[in-house]
Amino acid sequence: MNIYLVVIIASLVISWLLGVASDLYNARAMTPSPPQEFRDVFDEETYRKSQEYTRASMKFSSMTDTFNTVITLVVITTGGFQLLDRMVRSLELSALSTGLTYIGTLGLLSGIMSLPFEAYHTFVLEKKFGFNTTSVATFVTDRLKGLMLTGLIGGILLVAILFFLRETGAYAWLYCWAVAVSISLGLTYIAPTWILPLFNKFTPLEQGELRTALESYANSTGFELSGIFVIDGSKRSTKSNAFFTGFGKRRRIALFDTLIKEMTVNEIVAVLAHEVGHAKLGHIKKRLFTGILKTGAIFYLMSLFLDSRPLFDAFGMEHMSIYAGLVFFVLLYTPLSLVLSVISNRVSRTHEYEADAFSATTTGRPDTMISALKKLSASNLSNLTPHPLTVWLGYSHPPVLDRVRALDTRHK
Repeated sequence: MNIYLVVIIASLVISWLLGVASDLYNARAMTPSPPQEFRDVFDEETYRKSQEYTRASMKFSSMTDTFNTVITLVVITTGGFQLLDRMVRSLELSALSTGLTYIGTLGLLSGIMSLPFEAYHTFVLEKKFGFNTTSVATFVTDRLKGLMLTGLIGGILLVAILFFLRETGAYAWLYCWAVAVSISLGLTYIAPTWILPLFNKFTPLEQGELRTALESYANSTGFELSGIFVIDGSKRSTKSNAFFTGFGKRRRIALFDTLIKEMTVNEIVAVLAHEVGHAKLGHIKKRLFTGILKTGAIFYLMSLFLDSRPLFDAFGMEHMSIYAGLVFFVLLYTPLSLVLSVISNRVSRTHEYEADAFSATTTGRPDTMISALKKLSASNLSNLTPHPLTVWLGYSHPPVLDRVRALDTRHK
């Protein structure tokens, strides 16, 4: 028995089983009535609806995970990767073109298979609970724009990686690391002005009480902003959000129009203060640094397996190739990826508590951050009582009930 095949199949199955177990425990963790802290924003009907939404979302997630796992196992065990390799090689393209065609075809097939699930999630699940406002035209153009961006940016990165791995010997992973980090940082820099506007309209927040309050808070903390913008989130969903884009002097705050409609000025300031906290407390730099290190470690590990004949034997491959090795390493990396994601989420949840505390301290109003969190949870039909296993596996933010209790403790 091929050890690589055993590890890959076992990790896929275990990952799927963890998801199933998480959903089962999550369903059992639901309570018949909302926690005391949320009864002012969750009436009986809203709470019932939030639980129905959680169950429907878990069912959908389980369905997609099962489908993806089964398809992956079928492709592995029936020689699907070898069949595609034979077809691509028959085209007699150059080495780089062959690699691009092989990986591009896999990506395209994956996208096509996921499309029905995305459509169901948008037009059935989200619509059923009153969230979806996406038109068919927007849905289609979003996917086409995403496909073009993936083809352009992903194609450039893939060409560079294939070239370096083929031409630069033992230190190829260093060159791959450098180009991947460079492209990632470059995208972060240009995203606010070149990429994000392809999908949403960013309008400068008009002068008024809200803009004055936000600028006053930013100035009081010495936080420089290049702009405050309103994003037309209602074009796709009724859900609310706010986020920073860019870095350095190109930092922008983007507020969903839905957020502005449902929150008070002080609550929005509290949300901004939370985001400023991430920057002031060094969370963004830490994430950037660990992300860069993680990328380097991945390329180094990958370089150790690309010449492993047993790895290719696990997939029934006649020929060894760099492009197929990249795909197989991604599958082999599954168990380590799961472990790292659990650790990353744990750190992220700690950062969220710290940013909440920063907001409470610098605004002097913990109660407004609490009310903002409660309103967001109600409007988004959040699950107030997720099971610890679900949180441990997939939550980058602490459960909202825990965040409210932590802030309430500080407030008292």
